[in-house]
Amino acid sequence: MMNSYHHALPDQFADDPALGADPAAAPPVVSDTVPEVLPVLPLDDFVLFPGMTAPMMVADESTRKLIEDIRTGHRHFIGTLRRNPDSGAQPPDPADLHTIGCVGHVLKTLQFPDHTTHVLVRGLSRCELTRLVPSGPYLLSHYRMISDLEAPSDVELEALTRNVSQRFQEVVAMSPALADELQVAAFNTPEPGRLSDLIGAHLNLSLEERQDLLADADPRGRLQALTRLINREHEVLEVEHRIERKVSETFSRSQRENFLREQVKAIQSELGEQEPAQRELQRLKEKLEAADLPEEAKKAADEEQNRLARIPTASPEYGVIRTYLEWIAEVPWNTQSEDRLDLRAAARVLDRDHYGMKKIKDRILEYLAVLKLKRDLKGPILCLVGPPGVGKTSLGRSVAAALGRKFVRMSLGGIHDEAEIRGHRRTYIGAMPGRIIQGLKRAGTRNPVFMLDEVDKVGADFRGDPSDALLEVLDPEQNHAFRDNYLDLDFDLSRVLFITTANVPDTIPDALLDRMETLHLPGYTHLEKREIARRHLLPRQIEAHGLRADDLNLASDALDRLIDRYTAEAGVRELDRVLAALCRKTARRRAEGKRRSASIAPRRLKPLLGPPPYEQDAAERRAIAGVVTGLAWTPVGGELLFIEATRMAGEGRLILTGSLGDVMKESARAALSYLRSRGARYGADTEADDKHDIHIHVPAGAIPKDGPSAGIGMLLALASLFTRRAIRPDLAVTGEITLRGRITPVGGVKEKVIAASRGGIRHVMLPGRNRKDLEEIPKEVRDRITFKFVNSLDQALRYAFELSETGSRESGTRSSAQKKRGSK
Repeated sequence: MMNSYHHALPDQFADDPALGADPAAAPPVVSDTVPEVLPVLPLDDFVLFPGMTAPMMVADESTRKLIEDIRTGHRHFIGTLRRNPDSGAQPPDPADLHTIGCVGHVLKTLQFPDHTTHVLVRGLSRCELTRLVPSGPYLLSHYRMISDLEAPSDVELEALTRNVSQRFQEVVAMSPALADELQVAAFNTPEPGRLSDLIGAHLNLSLEERQDLLADADPRGRLQALTRLINREHEVLEVEHRIERKVSETFSRSQRENFLREQVKAIQSELGEQEPAQRELQRLKEKLEAADLPEEAKKAADEEQNRLARIPTASPEYGVIRTYLEWIAEVPWNTQSEDRLDLRAAARVLDRDHYGMKKIKDRILEYLAVLKLKRDLKGPILCLVGPPGVGKTSLGRSVAAALGRKFVRMSLGGIHDEAEIRGHRRTYIGAMPGRIIQGLKRAGTRNPVFMLDEVDKVGADFRGDPSDALLEVLDPEQNHAFRDNYLDLDFDLSRVLFITTANVPDTIPDALLDRMETLHLPGYTHLEKREIARRHLLPRQIEAHGLRADDLNLASDALDRLIDRYTAEAGVRELDRVLAALCRKTARRRAEGKRRSASIAPRRLKPLLGPPPYEQDAAERRAIAGVVTGLAWTPVGGELLFIEATRMAGEGRLILTGSLGDVMKESARAALSYLRSRGARYGADTEADDKHDIHIHVPAGAIPKDGPSAGIGMLLALASLFTRRAIRPDLAVTGEITLRGRITPVGGVKEKVIAASRGGIRHVMLPGRNRKDLEEIPKEVRDRITFKFVNSLDQALRYAFELSETGSRESGTRSSAQKKRGSK
């Protein structure tokens, strides 16, 4: 059961004049009609005294049933305190109840919508529980009324009564928790018994102390106990008042110090001196004047300076405003670096730092050329897209060096909060500008090269989407008035050269991608990796490991083997780590006093670095019917893709294995449908398909594969299977097919052709509309491969079979010649 006691009547009972009894009024006389057996109401958090009016809240069913029964009957009950209020057992254990309680009378009940009952009760007389009788959900008990002992009226009792009454009135005057009416009630209650019950019901006592007072039928004994309890409460209240006075004196002292501080300011002003706060304000004012602020920023700074001058330095607002003014003064509103407009010098810097990347370098030099002719040119928004390790971030540094600008890099990977870009509003504690304004402050100029790294990895959550904020930052039509939430002032970002980087553009929102000029950085060719290692990576690692140039001599064929067998990447990061490992081995030999110069040939790589972790993709050595070499694009470059087809007895099913994606499976079905409809002209045996299963498998089954470019490879594999004519193994194909027999263009041609060259492929079949992509392929790769461009499947089939037949004749001629040489 939940019950509670209040000193004053609650609002729901206050409007009943019959219940607003005077605390000093005499308790009602116990009627002769009170039954001999009364229900027992266990009390948890207060003790009911005779003459005491108290509200209770009832929440449990058993107690609500008890109240309902007595409300409709005699309205009497026995209120007794539990020994263990936390037990909550209903009905309570008789051993858990104090035997001394109080007969009470229910004055009024109210029902509430939350299924609780509020009850107003009045204590009538002390009683003793003589015999408890269980009765359903609550207990009944026989009882014996207890009257106060008749005490002879003597001088000692009268003095004790007056002393207790006076001390209680003093406590009421000192305690804000006791109503002032209790002073009047105590003054008008001369009877010792009634006075002790009145004080016991209202004084701040523990439940055990209240129960002891209720159990004592001797008014003299109760008054003696109350003398000690009231004195204790009086001392506690005096200590509280002393603490309050000390706090008040502290505030008074603080006000006095502020007054004296103002007087010191006036004296210093008369003497021409400045206190530290004034010197700080003067320094800040000079800093703002030297910042060459635009009109809007100057107006905002003046207003905040006026506010700062009126605010005490101890105020929290003082630090907020001072920090804001510091930011305004340090942001480079009109400070910019002079561009180096020498195109030849810029080209030398770009060539010095990066090998290849002709298209990217040309774009930078074009921007520089236009900037030379039109000095107020808005900065372009470039997005460098490429696999990891191809030099996107380092290219940004080279661009800054070529232009003579400061370089700022900001990583967007993992950012989920829009405030990281736009800043926090000043209403928040610890607010600060966004990372765009912070970067410009670090650069100290308004026109740096600002690199936003990993723009494809921006996240979004309940705090907002940072890519939405980047829409304004990366839009030349809007960023001339970029508004940071913290500064709340327009800042011109149009002079900034923004360069973003991404591994894949697919995860960049379309609206953001549309605002940027995308430049693709494909993976490096073998030749490019070799030159990068010779010019950049190896010299840097030699210097980083404390070696001299002649300490490590890496043979060209050893470097080629490192690239082909110890790395598998589009960039050069893994190659850089492998070269670092060789340098560490050399440094150890030198530190051990062994031979200084280390010449590393291919045969020494395995003892130094272990077995090669990668096997180089190589074309099949023997032509097999049903096997075709395809080409695939991956984020780390191109790869050879071997497509195998076979036919077996079955039910006409098409089985596809090798972790193929949906698009790749659709290409296989389209290839089979085309051959069933037109394969007869090529001698393809597609009859009785309902008695055979066709199985197409692409090895490396643990690696997911998808995309439409394997369509032509699957068709040639099926055609080779049905015609029993093998396709020569040094022919690699790529292209998307349609049911009408057309071959449509595909992407990643450069990477695919480089992989073909690396794998020993001599012939590559490409869609006719991919002829333009040949320009991007390095010349040394083009010279080693014969290209065939086809627009239809008929062309592809004729070329593949004719080339294979020619290859077979050439192979047979070579085999005969070898036999003759062998016989000789």
